[in-house]
Amino acid sequence: MEKKIGFIGFGKMAQAMAGGMISSGLISPDQIIASMRTEKTRLCVEKQFGIHTFSSNSDVAKAVDVLFLAVAPYSYLEVIEEVKEFVKSDAIIVTIAAGITTEDVEQAFGKQVKVVRTMPNTPSLVGAGMTAVSVNDEIKDDELQTVEELLGSFGKVEVIVESQMDAIPAISGSSPAYVYMMIEAMADGGVVQGLSRDQSYRLAAQAVLGAAQMVLETGKHPGELKDQVTSPGGATIAAVATLEQERFRGAVLAAMESCTEKVKKLGKK
Repeated sequence: MEKKIGFIGFGKMAQAMAGGMISSGLISPDQIIASMRTEKTRLCVEKQFGIHTFSSNSDVAKAVDVLFLAVAPYSYLEVIEEVKEFVKSDAIIVTIAAGITTEDVEQAFGKQVKVVRTMPNTPSLVGAGMTAVSVNDEIKDDELQTVEELLGSFGKVEVIVESQMDAIPAISGSSPAYVYMMIEAMADGGVVQGLSRDQSYRLAAQAVLGAAQMVLETGKHPGELKDQVTSPGGATIAAVATLEQERFRGAVLAAMESCTEKVKKLGKK
């Protein structure tokens, strides 16, 4: 790909995305430009990634074909106001913030712009990300393909209608946190039974990874896969029964509802 890629803001998520693009061979380091506030951070990033950095957001905006706005939701209006006169007319604007709609971005620019709304997650750091994508009417098929290729360099990509985007943080954006909590709890249980902490984390994490791969690769319903593990009168069904009694599923559903409501509130600010 010969596009110039820009990042305004270069935190952990942006670093994961840029790192994936580079390590996949899709983009070379000299095709990526990023802005960040301090000289110390810029020097560290240049050394680690080999990309070009600037202190000015506008310097990045005017030089790139695809511009990732990798800042907090509350900073979007300020950043867009700063760069809107410098962005190329055919540039693709990619957002990665919860609650920020393509319409919000269009209104902030005050003109027709090509906008792609995305919600990646932190497993992108290890090339196992899941990114949901929606687009505005200005995005053409080949432009969507370009963005999919970029996002696909560090994980899987799912294109959805924008009306469903507020549901994405709960199911894939924020959900790694729930899984980490479950792995931690499982490891605690292993320690209670006499396993070492390191062993417990490895055993629990690999079991979760394997279960996820079973769902993705077999195409079977998770309930069917669960039934394959639960022998009549066995230990697994005893554990499953306890999880049901403790409202395991209900707790997950409630957590996801809380997450979605918070996303909607962020979008209204």
